[in-house]
Parts: sequence; structure tokens; C-alpha cells
Amino acid sequence: MAARGVEASTGGEISEESDERGSMWDLDQQLDQPMDEEAGRLRNMYKEKKFSAILLLQLSFQSLGVVYGDLGTSPLYVFYNTFPHGIKDPEDIIGALSLIIYSLTLIPLLKYVFVVCKANDNGQGGTFALYSLLCRHAKVNTIPNQHRTDEELTTYSRTTFHEQSFAAQTKRWMEKNPSRKNSLLILVLVGTCMVIGDGILTPAISVLSAAGGLRVNLPHINNGVVVVVAVVILVSLFSVQHYGTDRVGWLFAPVVFLWFLFIASIGMYNVCKHDLSVLKAFSPLYIYRYFKRGGQDRWTSLGGIMLSITGIEALFADLSHFPVSAVQIAFTVIVFPCLLLAYSGQAAYLRKYPHHVEDAFYQSIPKSVYWPMFVIATFAAIVASQATISATFSLIKQALAHGCFPRVKVVHTSRKFLGQIYVPDINWILMVLCIAVTAGFKNQNQIGNAYGTAVVIVMLVTTLLMMLIMILVWRCHWVLVLLFTLLSLVVECTYFSAVLFKVNQGGWVPLVIAATFLIIMYVWHYGTLKRYEFEMHSKVSMAWILGLGPSLGLVRVPGIGLVYTELASGVPHIFSHFITNLPAIHSVVVFVCVKNLPVYTVPEEERFLVKRIGPKNFHMFRCVARYGYRDLHKKDDNFEKRLFESLFLFIRLESMMEGCSDSDDYSICGSQQQQPHRDGNESRNLETFDTFGSVESVMAPVGVTKRTSHTVTGSSQMSGGDELEFINGCRDAGVVHIMGNTLIRARREARFYKRIAIDYVYAFLRKICRENSAIFNVPQESLLNVGQIFYV
Repeated sequence: MAARGVEASTGGEISEESDERGSMWDLDQQLDQPMDEEAGRLRNMYKEKKFSAILLLQLSFQSLGVVYGDLGTSPLYVFYNTFPHGIKDPEDIIGALSLIIYSLTLIPLLKYVFVVCKANDNGQGGTFALYSLLCRHAKVNTIPNQHRTDEELTTYSRTTFHEQSFAAQTKRWMEKNPSRKNSLLILVLVGTCMVIGDGILTPAISVLSAAGGLRVNLPHINNGVVVVVAVVILVSLFSVQHYGTDRVGWLFAPVVFLWFLFIASIGMYNVCKHDLSVLKAFSPLYIYRYFKRGGQDRWTSLGGIMLSITGIEALFADLSHFPVSAVQIAFTVIVFPCLLLAYSGQAAYLRKYPHHVEDAFYQSIPKSVYWPMFVIATFAAIVASQATISATFSLIKQALAHGCFPRVKVVHTSRKFLGQIYVPDINWILMVLCIAVTAGFKNQNQIGNAYGTAVVIVMLVTTLLMMLIMILVWRCHWVLVLLFTLLSLVVECTYFSAVLFKVNQGGWVPLVIAATFLIIMYVWHYGTLKRYEFEMHSKVSMAWILGLGPSLGLVRVPGIGLVYTELASGVPHIFSHFITNLPAIHSVVVFVCVKNLPVYTVPEEERFLVKRIGPKNFHMFRCVARYGYRDLHKKDDNFEKRLFESLFLFIRLESMMEGCSDSDDYSICGSQQQQPHRDGNESRNLETFDTFGSVESVMAPVGVTKRTSHTVTGSSQMSGGDELEFINGCRDAGVVHIMGNTLIRARREARFYKRIAIDYVYAFLRKICRENSAIFNVPQESLLNVGQIFYV
């Protein structure tokens, strides 16, 4: 639990009053030394971590299996999707190879490996990681539940800039209009939905292409058998996801390394044996000649050529497992040269045998190594599929933490690696859709068209997000930002224009899948936002609570009531609704707020913040539990136990600080900065107001404020030991978890699309998603749901 003190005053007040505060001030300064140095170390933990050369090479080797499986298996299907109707001119092969070479150079190598990967959030990649970075540097989060104390987290790293800088102007422009925040969120959701589409299409095209090798050496096998084999492999792959990759993950890197070694060796063999002249494709002149020959087919062939760079979205999403330097070394030393050799070898073979374009990869394999290569290709396709499935699970978890996805079960599959998770509901949905795509299309071409559409949209989204990252996070000069954005958009929009011609040839599939997930995610986020706004607008004033007296106007029965709310400040409406309808409340009440922050993790020692609400004899507290988008509520975590440990620590620290005080000027309450000196009634009223916590700010448990609570609580004030004993007795009497079951309904005068979204889509999602009680493992016998309905 964070145990940071609070600034007792500001500026000159410190120097003026420090002599009057005595030993209490000295003790507070000793307990609350500035943590800038420690925070700086933790904030830069990922960036500043040094690796030995041997360890870095080892991590580079391991990254092959996790990061580059998808990109590495592209040679299985690129040339067939580039020339689905056959090769009419042998010179087109040189032009296509030149396009592949420069596509690999510009997009994966220059843009992603050396630029985009550096935009990670403490090692976390993906569209939501970029969004979290932006939310920390500008107030663009659509749910405004952040508090200034959240910015004191050691993992809440961000940069500052001058108020007159271009970055500051951009920040103000984005924060000014809610529609811009909403547009940014939709952009992030579109990119996420397209990556989910990749999680469906990558296993389909990779496994189907690998299984297609059976037709080459066994000509009597028809395409139906190949589809059945692919479906069996896919069902097996999705069925073992619940075991996680921890046990077999060590095999991924050797398999993919063997794959790269084989395709590079076969590529060199084919270049030397069939046609050395293909090496002239390294000249960009042949790209110009390729398009100069004209014809729509050459333009639409870009949709197939773009498949050579598929996997870059999974590359960025799976970045969290390895340092950026390891990923860069693996690509530049192994992946990039091996892929160039593989494509060059296939091009050399097709120059001599252009009619073998449908199975170019397997046809170009020497007969002596065909079956070993087939086995390795199948395993490499499975590894590539696993990489995109894992990336999909990670993105779903991040979306869940940002309030953009219905509550689904997330299972932690490894005790060693935090990032290895399994989402059962999503797993089976992906399996059904993947089998439907494989069995429905039955060929690589249409699946390739669908795959290309998804990938190019993800690239466009990443480019637009990177533009904001370069301005707000990196504080780059606007000329450099403009140069990067224009160069990226020129290449990506060219590919996008090509895949538009193939929308009716399979390209519609990712659009339909993405649109479905987009509707689900946006409607859920809209409902979550409206629920939060309802809580904010209907919260109860502290004056009303204090007016009820220590008994709250009710019978205080033994026990502890944990009231769950989305508010980090104020008394939730659910509480007033509860005590209005029931004549009793527990002896101790704790308002529990669980909120997710735009950080990748919250350290365990900073997880809980506790403060007191009202005088001591009210026995009311607030506890805020903070999580990052990578943190998990695991089954073995005892949330209730950790919450009470934090509460007891708060009371002990409060009691210790009161006992150390040599003056009646200080006490421990919910911490806030002291106000400037005031005279007369205004000062006394303000002090009482602050002491009771009406200025709702959730702070760390150690702080110093004016001791005016004695004027209210009098002799009923408990010592720290007595209060701990009292709370322990109440805990033994029973703990009840009080949760709100707020239902949202559309108003009668609302437009029809809002009624459909709220009354049907959101209501259905609420019905099938997990309850909050399941997330925190609340036993049913200790659960009390309080129902409410409000209209939007």
C-alpha cells in the first residue's frame, strides 16, 4: 500500500511554518522523503534495463517463436495470392519480387521494428498500449475516473512539455472537444477489432496453406481432404489453449528457427540452380517497369504482395515478452535475410516453371527434403497461429481493462509469465469463426484477400496513433512527424486501394467481423460511461451523511459492509438507496472502488489507497484498488484479505502519527493540502469541512491535517488499538459485499438506434457477461445486490 505523506502547505508557507511544527514536522519529513529517485528508477525500469550480450542473443533467439511466427510463414501463400490467375509475363515475377523486397524493408524493418516498437508502454505493445500512453499525456480518456493521486504511481510515466509548444497545442485541441476523444477511441477500437480478425484469419490461411502441401506429393488427394486436415489441426490447436504455452513454448523458437534456416537454404539453392538474374529485383527500377506495363491485374496484385508483411500487427502486440533490442536483432540478423532469400528462391523457380504458381512454395522444395519440410511448415503454421491467438487474448484483456469489452473470464496459464493468459469465451468464438472461414472459402486466395484487408487497416490505424505519439510523447518536431506520417500513408494507402478491389472476393469477411466486434465494444463502453455518469451525478453529499450522526439514523448491526462503487470520491447513490429501504447498516462500512488505470501494471505495494470518511466513531472508510491493463484478478488472490490488511495498516499509521504529535494542530485523516490561513468562522468551517473528508480526494493513508475532529467526536474517539480490535470483532461477525445491480434503459423519447443499442444489445451483453462478484470471487452467501434502474 502506498504510504506517502501529503504536502502540508505550498511554497513560502513551508519555510514560514516549519519552525512552529516541532518534532511532528521532522518525523513527517523522515517518513515522507521525496520518492523522485525511486519513482524514476521504476518508471524507466524497462528502458534502462541492461542485458549482457549472451542474454540478449538468447532472448533474440526466443523471440523468433513468439514474435515472428506469423511474418515468417508468409512465403507459404504470397506468390499464389499475387498471381491467382497465373503468370502471363515472366518479367512480372521480377517486378513482384522487387515489390516484396521493398515492402519488407519499408514497413516491417524501418517502420515497425525501428520506430513503432519504440513506442511501447513499458514493453507492452498493441493499439491499447498506444492509447494508454496518449491517455497519460492528455486527458483523452472518455471515462474521467482518474485522480491526481494516480499520477503519483511509479509506473505512471509521462513527459512534460512547454505550454506554448506544438505538443501542448495539440493536447489542448484534443481535450477541448469530447467528439475528438470519442473519435480517438473509435480509431483504437477499429484497430483492435481488425487484430481480432487477424486472430481468425491467420490460423485459417497458415494451416490451410501448410496442409495444401499434401497435394504436391500426393496428387490423388483433392482439396476437400486438405480442408478436413486443416480443420482437424485447427480444432486441436484451439482445444489445447487452456493449457497455455508455458509447457511447450520452449519448442516454438527452435521450430521457427529451423523454418527460417530451411526456407533460406532452399531459397539459395533455387536461386543458384534456376535463375541468378532474379537478384536484379533489388533495383527499384523494376517496380516502375512492373506498373508501366499497365493493367488492373498488376495493381490488384498488390493485395497479394501485401501478404508478405502480414504478422507485423502480431509482432507489435506480442512485444511484451522481449526487450525491443532483442526483437530488432532477431529481425535484422535472421528474419529479414531469410525471408529475402526465400522469396528470391521462389521467384527463380517460377521463372523456370511459371505454371507451378498455385503451389509455388512446395513445388520449389527439392524432393529429398520435401517431407521434412512439410512437417516443419505445419509446425511453423501452428506456431504462427498461436502467436496471433495469444495477441488476440492480450488485446481483449486490455480492452476489458479500459471498459471497452464485456466482462469475460480471463485465466492466467503460467506462474512464471504474467502475459500468458487464456480467455475461454473468445477462444471458442475464434475457433468457430476460423473453421467457418476455412471450410467456407476452401482456398488460399479468398482467405488471403480477407487477410490483406484486415492487415492494411491495422497499419493505417497504427500510423495515425503513432502521429499522436510522436507529438505528445516523444515531442518530435512537426516536420519529422509530417514526414513519417506522409511516407507511411503513401505506402499503406496504395495497398489499401488495391485491397478495395478484392472486397467482393473475400475482403468483406474481416469488415463484417470487425464491424460486429466494434458494435459490441462501443455499445458496452457507452453503457459503462453512462453508468459512471449516473453514479457521479447522483452521489450523496457528505453533509447529508454527517447530518445522520454516528449511527447514520439506523441500527448499526455487527459486521462489515463492503459497498462496491465506481466512484473514487463521494458517497454512491447505492448507499443512500440501501439505507433508505433497510433500517440497519453494518457497524463498519467500507466504500470499495476498483478502477483500471492507463498503465500496464500497478505495483502491489501501491495497489490500495485508504482514507477515513467522517469522524472516527462513524467507522466509515474508502478503499480504492487500482489495476493496470496487464494486471489480473487471479483466483488465488484473496482480494478481501488484502483489502483488510491495507485498512489495518492505515489505522496503525494513523494512530502512530497521532501518538507522535506534540501539538493539537495535526491529525490523520483523508489527506489533502492545507488551505491558506483564514480568519474567523470561515477558517473554522473550512477546517471542519476538510477534516470530515467532504473535499473528496482519495490519497495515500499517511498525511497531516488540522485536528478539529475532536470538536465533533469528543470522548467517543477511539485509540488505534481499540479501533483495530473493534474492526476485527466486526470482521468475525461477518463481511457482506454490497454491489449495485444498475440497469440501464433508454428513454421513450430516445431515438430508435439508441433504444436498440441500450435496450437490446447492451442488455443482452449484461445478461451473458460475468458478474463483478465472480471477478472478485465473492461467495454467494456473502453477496447482497442492490438493484437500480436509470434512463438515458
